[in-house]
Amino acid sequence: MTFQEARDRRFLALYALAWAGATVAYVPLLTLLLPMHVEQLAGKDAVRWLALTTFAGAIFASAANIGAGWLSDLVGRRRPFVVAGLALSTAMLLAMPHAATLGALLGVIVIWQLGLNLMLGPLSAWAGDRVPDARRGMLGGLLAFAPASGALAGALVTFPGMADSSLRFGIVGALVAACVLPLALLGEEGGQKNGHAASQGSEMARKVLRGMASRMWLARLLVQVSEASLFAYFYLWLRTVDPALPDDAIARVLVVAMVIGALTALGAGRWADRQGRPVAPLVLASGGAAAGLIVMALAQGRELAIAGYLVFGLSTAVFLALHSAHVLRVLPDSARRGRDLGLFNLTNTIPSLVMPSLTLALVPALGFGWLFAVLALFAVAALVLLLQPPK
Repeated sequence: MTFQEARDRRFLALYALAWAGATVAYVPLLTLLLPMHVEQLAGKDAVRWLALTTFAGAIFASAANIGAGWLSDLVGRRRPFVVAGLALSTAMLLAMPHAATLGALLGVIVIWQLGLNLMLGPLSAWAGDRVPDARRGMLGGLLAFAPASGALAGALVTFPGMADSSLRFGIVGALVAACVLPLALLGEEGGQKNGHAASQGSEMARKVLRGMASRMWLARLLVQVSEASLFAYFYLWLRTVDPALPDDAIARVLVVAMVIGALTALGAGRWADRQGRPVAPLVLASGGAAAGLIVMALAQGRELAIAGYLVFGLSTAVFLALHSAHVLRVLPDSARRGRDLGLFNLTNTIPSLVMPSLTLALVPALGFGWLFAVLALFAVAALVLLLQPPK
């Protein structure tokens, strides 16, 4: 192993840990801790409180992610923004259990989102600065383990007897710091200086990359709508298929899909690096997501429904992780990588606005089967976009 290869591997390990920490920063809070806190405060009005806080948070998250990435481009450094975002988001985590009114909670959530995305935007660009193209498939595979880290952190802090409701927020903050600080302290800096030379290609090359980036953006949005819909309504759908299915069995299905998806993404990423074919796993994953959704739409029993979801969950895990890595290859201007990745981050927030309307339009009248059929068409459309040759 050469010295440069050793440096690349070291950075990959530090970055994968930091990205897992960034996921721990929001998954336990948004899926468990915030709903629990809101329910204690608002009682029967909890749904309205939660809707207001999450909607306001999503708006500020979108703007902050773009702005923080852009600022780190202009300054030419990522580390100060990551450290500042970590500090601000952790402070808001500690303040959250003391927010006792809707106004106070809205304020804390908004500032927390600003801090979180002050960390996330430059952190995502940092990988593009330092991970070479030949290792970006491996990067994508490692990123696939981050959602599992978030889910495990949520299980840890809510384990009976582990901590009271206030202390849980502090434990999450400590876990995030333990994961992010090693990269912040030991990782090689990234920024404009490293990316500027790479952006000096011909105008024709930049036009080709812009076209590829646009197709990648739309393909991810289409798949993310499907993923967000299943994330929100998987439990309710599986209950309609088999009302007797225990809660712990449903949780195990989610964990199995997550772990298998992460392992598959790691293998697919390594294959893509060796073969020099980064788009092939994305095409196959889009097709797999469509196939899983079709099986789910037609399923009448527990076994077929779970099998369809496992295919879907595995496929979307591979797609989303490797897509994040491949995007770094197709951005038209690496000197503005942070800003452009912030625009790509909109594919994570827009589905949260689209998905409720789509679900309400289809499920009450036609059932989950029709929703899954429409989502399968979205996945097929993503496949078609990815198959188009560069122009």
